[in-house]
Amino acid sequence: MSDMITADLVDLDLSADTKEAAARSLAERMVAQGRVTDLDGFLADVAAREAQMPTGLDGGIGIPHCRSAHVTEPTLAFGRSAAGIDFGAPDGPADLIFLIAAPAGADDAHLTILSSLARQLMNADFTAALRSVPDAEGAAALIRGDEAPRVAGGTGAVSAAPATDDSAPASDHSALVPDDSASGSQNSAVAPGAASAGATAGSTTPAPAPTAAPTAAPADSAPAGPFRIVAVTSCPTGIAHTYMAAESLENAGREAGVEITVEPQGSAGFTRLDPAVIAAADAVIFAHDVPVREKDRFAGKPTVDVGVKAGINRPAELIAEVRAKAARGEATAPAAAGRGAGAGTRVERTGDSTEGYGTKLRKWLMSGVSYMVPFVAAGGLLIALGFAIGGYKINKAPSVMDHFLWTQADSWGALLFQIGGVAFGFLVPVLAGYIAYGMADRPGLVPGFVGGAISLTINAGFLGGLAAGLIAGGVVMAIQRVRIPAALRGIMPVVVIPLISSAIVGFLMFVVIGKPIASAQKAMTDWLNGLTGTNAVLLGALLGLMMCFDLGGPVNKVAYTFATAGIAVSDPGDSAMKIMAAVMAAGMVPPLAMALATTVRGKLFTPTERENGKAAWVLGASFISEGAIPFAAADPLRVIPSSMVGGAITGALSMTFGATLRAPHGGIFVVPLIGNPLLYLVAIAAGVCATTALVVLLKGLRKPAPGTTPTETADGGTKPTAPEPEEQPVAA
Repeated sequence: MSDMITADLVDLDLSADTKEAAARSLAERMVAQGRVTDLDGFLADVAAREAQMPTGLDGGIGIPHCRSAHVTEPTLAFGRSAAGIDFGAPDGPADLIFLIAAPAGADDAHLTILSSLARQLMNADFTAALRSVPDAEGAAALIRGDEAPRVAGGTGAVSAAPATDDSAPASDHSALVPDDSASGSQNSAVAPGAASAGATAGSTTPAPAPTAAPTAAPADSAPAGPFRIVAVTSCPTGIAHTYMAAESLENAGREAGVEITVEPQGSAGFTRLDPAVIAAADAVIFAHDVPVREKDRFAGKPTVDVGVKAGINRPAELIAEVRAKAARGEATAPAAAGRGAGAGTRVERTGDSTEGYGTKLRKWLMSGVSYMVPFVAAGGLLIALGFAIGGYKINKAPSVMDHFLWTQADSWGALLFQIGGVAFGFLVPVLAGYIAYGMADRPGLVPGFVGGAISLTINAGFLGGLAAGLIAGGVVMAIQRVRIPAALRGIMPVVVIPLISSAIVGFLMFVVIGKPIASAQKAMTDWLNGLTGTNAVLLGALLGLMMCFDLGGPVNKVAYTFATAGIAVSDPGDSAMKIMAAVMAAGMVPPLAMALATTVRGKLFTPTERENGKAAWVLGASFISEGAIPFAAADPLRVIPSSMVGGAITGALSMTFGATLRAPHGGIFVVPLIGNPLLYLVAIAAGVCATTALVVLLKGLRKPAPGTTPTETADGGTKPTAPEPEEQPVAA
């Protein structure tokens, strides 16, 4: 990293008057050094980043930066402007301009430069030294960390002391040498004014609390522990502002005498705070311009939620504000039951350390399924429409690249079919990739997708995708646990982890487990294709029971995924299409039955349930089983068994009638694409009527609670009324 900035990349008399001209002037120096190959292309990338959010910061600093395919190696250029240049900072023009260039894809190299520099810019001595350094070589040495800044005698003069001086260790001022602080939450920079306060550089111990405490503790009580804050910082690119806000909050925390631990959610992923640290915290600060990932971890605590620049510009105010909220007892709502770490996002993470492996496995698998289902829906519907428009021989049509007539229906049918086939081609790689993502975050994507693609190559199909995703996630998690030298950390997520994990996953899939899984996949397919008579009917009943057991929960998803896996090919077998039809039909039963029950016997339901019943007509018709959840939650012992009976009847009848379905979703809106559509609707109606009758019967047998009598309400419902209590004597 020592050659990232040299004297040739420093301009202490930058004469540009606009940020565009400043970027061009500094970029020309990069071109002259062979670090940028295309000046205009690189400047276009800088402008695109600038358009996302201004890069000007309070204190006269501008940090234009970007990743670009026109950059050959991570590079930093520095310019000092006497007149100042407007980079959009609230407090006015910037006189210190840092142009940072990183090669495309070099997330950690870019992150290391920016995060280290961002933290160093919070050091008042460092910025003062840059404003006073007399020559380009000295400026480059200061930024590299070869020399440490020292303000001489309060006169404003700055001398450059060797970094090895005991009074100013290099680690306290190094701007560009990567260390743990570049990617974690520990401090390594001196807070502004820390020297005068007697704080030692790089200290991780909070400063003594101010003598004037907000509230006086009783004289005989033990001294209270320090106020603890956890914080999250993030910005659109996840680099400069993210780490400047983290450093600023940490410095302000030391000055205020509080313990503050920051989780910077950067562009190369992030290290989650220990759940114990979050649980012990008294308050939370969010300084972010993009959504906080896994926000539910911080629920139930006093919280201040602001933009990332507020974390940079006024950290002391944020700390005071959140302490005041804590003193008043103001807190956010606790996390909803069942929502653990990461529940606020579509991707389920590993979860709390208290979760069992079964729970973690379910979350990992569901994260992959949740990303796969949209591909199944889009591809399946397009293929089904292709057959509907072009006929059942459309799968034999030539490529529309070679033959397409705008006025011919068959051409449009072939187009839809072939687009759907391409979408289906992503199913297994997406499933495997996002299972690995759920386990190991972004580093799991590459080996997961590679393993999923290999699964298709060796005909291991859906089962192979499941195995590849779990293996890829496990391999990446194992690599991440290995302690590596600091010098290699920058290339781990970009080169080392993808390379090693993809090689291991590929070896296992091709050589070790691929053939057995492919054999198992073929055996399952042959079994499905051979299902006839009683076996098919029993399978339909079983799938119907599963679809109605938890109404969109894990068991429901297992049945649905089993069905979609069968049709997730361009030419599914007849048995696979029958299974898909049975699953969708059974899933429509519970909400339609609840809607019908609230219509025919409304007095058995509350007014709220009757309103939910109106919406359940639409939800059920659209194959959204969750439309019955409000009823099941209010009365599970009557609603769920009734729904399961109806679902089993519908699933069995659908298989008996031989109804087929190529689309994985759509409800009644895809009836024209169903084989034997009239009998299919009969199967649904039978299940709906059975569930309705059972629900009405069971609710009608329900006895009011002891001591209450049912009373007719104004809108036709009933409500229990308790007898009036006996009159009690009133104390004089």
